[in-house]
Amino acid sequence: MLKKLFRQKVFKFLVGGGVAAVINLLLIFGLIEWLGFNTPTLRNVANVISIELSLLASFFIYRIWVWPGGVWRIKEVLWRQIPLYHVSAGAAVITRIFIVFPFLDKLGVNYAINTLVGVLLSAFINYLISDRLVFKTPVQSDQTPTQFTTKIYYPEGLAPGLENKYSHPKHPQTGNLTEIKVFSIVIPAHNEEGCIVPTIESISKILEQEKIAYEILVVNDNSRDRTEELLQQLNSENSQVRYINNYYPNGFGFAVRCGLENFQGDAVAIVMADSSDAPENIVDYYYKLQEGYDCVFGSRFIKGGKVIDYPTHKLLVNRFANLFIQILFGLKFNDTTNAFKAYRREVIDGISPLLSHHFNLTVEIPLKAIIRGYSYTIMPITWQNRATGVSKLKLKEMGSRYLFIVLYAWLEKYLSRGDYRRNQAQLVNRKHKVI
Repeated sequence: MLKKLFRQKVFKFLVGGGVAAVINLLLIFGLIEWLGFNTPTLRNVANVISIELSLLASFFIYRIWVWPGGVWRIKEVLWRQIPLYHVSAGAAVITRIFIVFPFLDKLGVNYAINTLVGVLLSAFINYLISDRLVFKTPVQSDQTPTQFTTKIYYPEGLAPGLENKYSHPKHPQTGNLTEIKVFSIVIPAHNEEGCIVPTIESISKILEQEKIAYEILVVNDNSRDRTEELLQQLNSENSQVRYINNYYPNGFGFAVRCGLENFQGDAVAIVMADSSDAPENIVDYYYKLQEGYDCVFGSRFIKGGKVIDYPTHKLLVNRFANLFIQILFGLKFNDTTNAFKAYRREVIDGISPLLSHHFNLTVEIPLKAIIRGYSYTIMPITWQNRATGVSKLKLKEMGSRYLFIVLYAWLEKYLSRGDYRRNQAQLVNRKHKVI
């Protein structure tokens, strides 16, 4: 396992950064203590020299060890790669100092967590720019033995629609999964009297138009308004709509867990009560699951995806958080934090028990499913901000909870030695099920 981890590009990048930091410390110590750079002006000069030399050292460490190969022509290295690397490192530091730290500090995040997040994000920004622009891998051509592609690989997920492709990292094994006869929709609802009725009616209408057998299970999460009264009325009008009261403590994660323990279908989609998720995409999820995938993950930030009226501060935090998760787990999926996803029943059974009490559940479920070997596909979806009510997501309260669950999943991936992955016996048994 350690050998596999050691070969990971991200791991090598972090180790290389650590070596460069040690070089920086040794250089500034040597300049001040041994060469006498011990006045205020000379100490600043020593600091500049040590930073520049350690940057050059990290460049060659990355160039030789992390991104080997490529063109070593003097002009290419001196006039393109090294200047771009300085821009990459500078952008990472500026982002950390002038954006990440002040923003998290304003939200009241503990300074230690703030510093840790800032260091990790600046490192990952540096990594991403270096990977996409500085150390581009040469491509082979029939005309010339080696040349660099002129295509710019945009950081995935920083803006919708820059890439034409979205990947299917895991492919289903056709013929070994049961048909989805009933599709369940789980909706957590806390004080949603202003939008719960149109949300359920729009979902019911499109599922009935498509002749999809369904149930809508709403979890009333200790609402203090007319939400429960409206749910009773909806149930009396449509027997396929039912609700239960959350028997856990109040919280988004608890409400979703309550719903996942009580849905009756062969697969389930988690949908928000505020009509932010497009009902048409629920139908898309259903047909993708029928193709044999275990999970369907929607992304608002790929070609065909769309966001409407997304608050700017939340969008920035969302993109940084998803970029962090992407790089940490080596994923091409760029919208992990969105709750709107669909899973077969065996996936929900296979990732239990769930730990998250709050919105960090939206990260725990897909990461566990991916880590434990379930197949998934990615498709573009549309999201629009709620028109009524108040968002229940509080960024100030959620930072450390998201970080906890992400690191928990990362530890499972690299330290559990595959104990929780589906074994071959399970796969064999599933082959006897016919679509």
